[in-house]
Amino acid sequence: MATNWRDILREVAPYRWEVPVDYKPGMNVPVRVYADETLLDIAGEEQAIEQAVNVAMLPGIVWRSLAMPDIHWGYGFPIGGVAAMRLDDGVISPGGVGFDINCGTRLIATTLTFDDVQPVQKQLVDQLFRDIPAGLGGRGPLEVTDAELDDLMVRGATWMIERGFGWPEDAERTESEGVLGGADPARVSQRARQRGRVQLGTLGSGNHFLEVQVLDAVFDREAAVRFGLGEPGQILVFFHCGSRGFGHQVCQDYLDVMEDAAKRYEIPLPDKQLACAPIRSEEGQAYMAAMAAAANFAWANRQYIAYWVRRSFEHVFKRPAEELGMHLVYDVAHNIAKIERHAVDGGDIDLCVHRKGATRAFPAGHPDIPQRYRDIGQPVLIPGDMGRYSFLAVGQPDAMRETWGSTCHGAGRVRSRHEAKRVLKGVDLTKRLADLGIVVRAHNRGALAEEASEAYKDVANVVEVLERAGISRNVARMRPIGVIKG
Repeated sequence: MATNWRDILREVAPYRWEVPVDYKPGMNVPVRVYADETLLDIAGEEQAIEQAVNVAMLPGIVWRSLAMPDIHWGYGFPIGGVAAMRLDDGVISPGGVGFDINCGTRLIATTLTFDDVQPVQKQLVDQLFRDIPAGLGGRGPLEVTDAELDDLMVRGATWMIERGFGWPEDAERTESEGVLGGADPARVSQRARQRGRVQLGTLGSGNHFLEVQVLDAVFDREAAVRFGLGEPGQILVFFHCGSRGFGHQVCQDYLDVMEDAAKRYEIPLPDKQLACAPIRSEEGQAYMAAMAAAANFAWANRQYIAYWVRRSFEHVFKRPAEELGMHLVYDVAHNIAKIERHAVDGGDIDLCVHRKGATRAFPAGHPDIPQRYRDIGQPVLIPGDMGRYSFLAVGQPDAMRETWGSTCHGAGRVRSRHEAKRVLKGVDLTKRLADLGIVVRAHNRGALAEEASEAYKDVANVVEVLERAGISRNVARMRPIGVIKG
């Protein structure tokens, strides 16, 4: 029988609901859900809130098990889940990071306008589709040796930039400068290496995408200008991908390790998908080192894709990318666990922050924000769906007090892939998008229904909740005019 969450959740403040710590034996902290009435009802239709309750039972968790308004069911942790663990008695869980380690988004600005692009709209999308492989499997244009792959695992986006696949400023405008410390290639399996070696520069499938977008609205002009955005009509490129088969295999490899570790350390698991190990244990440290390697692979992958985006624009517009103003706005991760310093009980301590389908949103003044943005706040990239819009936001002070400097990562699914295909059976989505002025290219057109607007919450609703809650503030809205899917 489905749980009636309305009978359990308590509204503790506007847009903040909590499952009390006495809801289920074993909970160490309450669960906090960020939502309005509409999003709360959607979240309650599946087991995502129950998954957040299970996370609240993990050893060493601090403050709350958090659920962003784009929450939906995931493996172990809900997608849209955030949890911070003490280093001394806390755990690290692959289910709190996800299979696609460092799945993330990157936004590139241009000085082009819609009027510049419209005459060559199809040509541009076709060129991007040729230059950037997409789809399940997907083979990229760059293959690396074992030694090069080891170096890339440690150095991330910098590895690509130093080989001419990017600009020096790109690293500064990437979360953690595109490198997560502590990576150890020795902790990565041969199978993961084999899968990743041929996938650099590829988008993948599922909800991964590359969109040519038009700046549709500006809500905070000062922040928008600082981030490189101008007037409505400006062309941008927004894409979403991660560590591909490399990260998936790293996660798979360590799930078995973590199941054994949980038994060895006598960690009670409410769900075996939350398999974990103490952060300071041999197993915990091994996973952290392999996860960092996968995160760095993902940053290198997005950096290489950005190189090909610039090349595609150069080919179509016959001008250098520098003249086209193709500067990186920012790159953020949303499937990752990071050691960060946060305020707890009046003092600053190091915590392991799991963000599973959640984006870092540090406010102005935080030392981890690039110097050029530090007095404004960290850019937050929030994709919606291919038929509507995406948002650029900025982190706010309440995020540090309540969510470990985290906000949503997108719209969040409201229908499973199977259900979306059933509902949209017989609908020509390519034509429907074309009628909206959106050119779509996909290797598997039959799978487009899985990513249609009907499959997702309205991202405008999601970002409004977090703006009203003081977690992140909306800066601009963009709409797609060209979409590439796997």
